[in-house]
Amino acid sequence: MVDSATNTRPFDIKDPSLAAEGRRRIDWASREMPVLGQIRDQFEQERPLDGVRIVVCAHITTETANLALALKAAGANSVMCASNPLSTQDEVAAALVEDGISVYAIKGEDNDTYYRHIRAALDHGPHIIVDDGADVVSMIHQERSDLLPDVIGATEETTTGVVRHRALHAQGLLRFPVIAVNDAETKHFFDNRYGTGQSTIDGILRATNILLAGKTIVVAGYGWCGKGIAMRARGMGARVIVTEINAVRALEAAMDGFAVTTMDRAAALGDIFITATGNISVVDRNHFDQMKDGAILANSGHFNSEINIRALEEMSGEGRRTLRPFVEEFVLGPEQRVILLGEGRLINLAAAEGHPASVMDMSFANQALAVAYLVREGKQLEPGVYQVPEDIDQDIARLKLAAMEIDIDVLSVEQERYLTSWEGGT
Repeated sequence: MVDSATNTRPFDIKDPSLAAEGRRRIDWASREMPVLGQIRDQFEQERPLDGVRIVVCAHITTETANLALALKAAGANSVMCASNPLSTQDEVAAALVEDGISVYAIKGEDNDTYYRHIRAALDHGPHIIVDDGADVVSMIHQERSDLLPDVIGATEETTTGVVRHRALHAQGLLRFPVIAVNDAETKHFFDNRYGTGQSTIDGILRATNILLAGKTIVVAGYGWCGKGIAMRARGMGARVIVTEINAVRALEAAMDGFAVTTMDRAAALGDIFITATGNISVVDRNHFDQMKDGAILANSGHFNSEINIRALEEMSGEGRRTLRPFVEEFVLGPEQRVILLGEGRLINLAAAEGHPASVMDMSFANQALAVAYLVREGKQLEPGVYQVPEDIDQDIARLKLAAMEIDIDVLSVEQERYLTSWEGGT
């Protein structure tokens, strides 16, 4: 590759002149990412990724930029592309290019450009893939099998991607190990619940500037993301209805004090619908028919398939207009209009800035350490989906507590002995 100091590495971004603004925003996010900062300092000394080629497919945000800079400090040769057409922060992409990292990402790019950018990133010939949604892993298996012999492994950031990787493995097709970073306790407990909960509400408010208090919000899915959304919506004064297909999660939502019912019944009750399931057509044609005039649809899942947008387009015909950025109205009848936010894509990144840096600090600390682990151990691992090693998870939690100046107890020798014995009783 061309020496990064020359700034002549290939890239495709909106505007390189935005780099100074991107640098300020990346620096601001870094103040809330002390764990990743410590890992970056360690990486800079040890250089565990010297000569390692990495493709990072992720939301090109200030937080992801700090991950990319940590990987660079470790010696990695990275190329980045977006994991969602609407999630790129163009000024951040420009700053990364100025830092010598190839970036292929433009906010608002169409689907053809999105996949062209992934293909361009794959031309890098990765040893490691950092994926967010499994699009890169999927494409390398389908289109670029010539690159597979060089791939040591991949990490996966999101629930949807872990599901896809496990499906690939279940069919006997996965060719390398994948670390399910999403499933680390320091990731999904905090990123998915507190990050998604806050940033989803943030995206809806920035797009619409509506008052949530007094509204009825229907949350589809009560996984960790759905839990966070429901919690934050209730905190803003909304009445919350949860829909679920999992009996245990539905019971949990009920025990947490939320109304629980089917989407068929909730469709006529909701003012705002937020999907967070990872499935398709969770809000469908028959639900649109029942909705109130002015009902608002927002998606917090990884792909824009949770709301059946094609059905919405067919039902409205020419009765469609943009009211304000990321707010589109579909006229379904003389007295029925339905509002779609952010083209049905991740509302927290389409209309806002994604998760707060503080929770991404733990997520990307997991990513950085999982990449280093794969470089050390990946060639000894069989193809499959693996958990983040528990010692990494615990170390990240300890570093985060220290950064927050929180102390915790330590077991005494007697307590450790008791917890590993069987003789003691009443």
